[in-house]
Amino acid sequence: MWGRFAILLIASAVALVPVAVVVWRAFEFGPGGVAAIPRGPALAWFGNSLAVTGATVVVSLVVAAPAAYVLSRGRSRLVDGYSLVVFALQSFPVFLAVVPLFVLFARAGLVDSLPGLTLVYIGTTVATVVFMLTTAIDAIPRSLEEAAWMDGCSVAGAFVRIVLRNCLPGLASAGVFAFLLAWNEYLVALIFLRSTSNYTLGIGLSAAGGSPALAVLMMLPPIAVFLIFRRHFSVGGVAGALAGT
Repeated sequence: MWGRFAILLIASAVALVPVAVVVWRAFEFGPGGVAAIPRGPALAWFGNSLAVTGATVVVSLVVAAPAAYVLSRGRSRLVDGYSLVVFALQSFPVFLAVVPLFVLFARAGLVDSLPGLTLVYIGTTVATVVFMLTTAIDAIPRSLEEAAWMDGCSVAGAFVRIVLRNCLPGLASAGVFAFLLAWNEYLVALIFLRSTSNYTLGIGLSAAGGSPALAVLMMLPPIAVFLIFRRHFSVGGVAGALAGT
């Protein structure tokens, strides 16, 4: 046991060495003061990344939750066919669609715009979010919804009050996945964004020559999101709900 613990401790220390070096360099003192203080357009890039990522997460969850409920509870050829399409989209590399998407968005005037980039992120994220939420909803007993219907609750009401409430761990996991995918994405943003003022933080980090200060700034939101939602990363919460129904 102690041998495994020592191996894990050493592996963790080795993995954290690059992070420690980046943080140390970011807080080095120079002629202008602490190097980690954001200057110039860095805060604007940070705001762009937050706006695009936040919109991607919210829209993906709002669109995916009802779709996942239908896929989980529906039984028809149409639903089964839609399930196959959703699952197939997960394995489709986004870079294969970059050129046609760029042409389409250029004609629509959405190139070099944050809304256009957000639409691309939503399109590449929602299929996997649907799959994740479908798996989470499958674990919720149908008897909970049936009990709510017998008490006079509508289908939509049961979906909101029963399914979504008991699906919080799945929603948290899917939301964090969408957040990390949009926050760390680089290729699509590099192709679609041309103006410096529209850069996301990842593109700005590359344009700034790999600034350690910007690297630290880019690491903070994913760490914060994980710390906030880590208590939701558990399965369960519905097993005891059957009591008394």
